[in-house]
Amino acid sequence: MTSRDHDLPRSADAGQAVTGIGVAVAQFAPTSDREANLQTIEELTARAAARGARVVLFPEYSSYFVQPFDEGLAAHAEDVGGRFTQGLCRIAAANDAVVVAGLLERSPDGGRVRNAVVAVDGDGVRATYRKLHLYDAFGQRESDWVEPGEIGAPETFELAGIRFALMTCYDLRFPEVARTLADAGAHVVLVAAEWVRGPLKEHHWRTLLHARAIENTLYVAAADHPPPVGVGASMIVDPQGIEIAGVGIDRDIAVAWLDAESVARVRLVNPALELRRFGVHPRA
Repeated sequence: MTSRDHDLPRSADAGQAVTGIGVAVAQFAPTSDREANLQTIEELTARAAARGARVVLFPEYSSYFVQPFDEGLAAHAEDVGGRFTQGLCRIAAANDAVVVAGLLERSPDGGRVRNAVVAVDGDGVRATYRKLHLYDAFGQRESDWVEPGEIGAPETFELAGIRFALMTCYDLRFPEVARTLADAGAHVVLVAAEWVRGPLKEHHWRTLLHARAIENTLYVAAADHPPPVGVGASMIVDPQGIEIAGVGIDRDIAVAWLDAESVARVRLVNPALELRRFGVHPRA
């Protein structure tokens, strides 16, 4: 399957150029070789930037991945400012882009690791996210190896008047997470994932991505591992739940043009966030 995207910032109804920035989802299969992962990220970022992308999203565990996890996981974890992030900054600077990718982060206790996502540009880290809900489901036990992130104020970053927020994989199944990002002013939620294959899993993946976009009236962009480990189907969904760009099952990129005005227009017609009668509070 090949990717489909909106390569040109054109308005479908009027044929006029619209404001906004190019955002790309980049699908690839990370390995246990950090330098090889960085080389792939560099290649895909250059392709995305050549097609106008200013933000390029990569999957969960982009720095290091083995399946199944083993005792070597902690030995390959890095600090947020470590060599992998430095490599991302170099790539971001060379392409005048913000690069977002999953990082296997070292934990202070030296036991389990952290499942982090970093957003960087040429000057350094713009935002960091640590996975809140661990994948102890469908026969998996991520919590045996990974510690959950602390609940706190979301870190976001802005580019060209658009505010971006980060999320990781299994957190997609918890609508409260995306709602807190919407409350933080996000126009776009960037989901780095390793959505494990299984019965109905691609259906869950697609349904949840569309639901998070619709209920929060914002864009959702998601990058996954391709088969055989992940389901692939990396995509960008608009605030009305329409998939506007996507990748099939191969290593590939897809680009779409996003703008804050589209979010505002949808929220004017569908003010669901204003009309709600419940907030989100951490569980004791």
